[in-house]
Amino acid sequence: MANKLSHLDEKGQVQMVDVGDKQITKRFAHARSTVILPPNILDLLSGDDIVTKKGAVFQTATIAGIMAVKKTSELIPLCHPLPLSKCEIDISIDDNQHVIIDCTAKVSGKTGVEMEALTGASVAALTIYDMCKAMSHDIVIARTELITKTGGKSDYHNSIS
Repeated sequence: MANKLSHLDEKGQVQMVDVGDKQITKRFAHARSTVILPPNILDLLSGDDIVTKKGAVFQTATIAGIMAVKKTSELIPLCHPLPLSKCEIDISIDDNQHVIIDCTAKVSGKTGVEMEALTGASVAALTIYDMCKAMSHDIVIARTELITKTGGKSDYHNSIS
């Protein structure tokens, strides 16, 4: 069955996917979260960051995102722990004044790094919310999405963004 859920066995019970017989390949994933900040917070933008009483927001979010990538298998129950070879978080402001968080992850392994990239982008977005919430709760984490993944059985490139 081509559309079978990989995390369910033949009895419908939850299982961790057996990747033992898969080939080791280079795998890459890029995920993005978008955060919409109200103008009073965006007005605090100085250079490439927003500095609050808690510290530099984007720098802290970058560290939090990288830490989250490394702990994905502890947060998402059926994810395999992975020996990551690279993780990067890039935070910028787009033309619509939205905060764009791009998280990329790489591994040579038997399973992909999509969940790691999505977790990193998500936790970085949550960190921005946490660090700015004292100034406003009108902060929206608008979307988190997989942009691309390569390696394994198939590649994916998001056509929606």
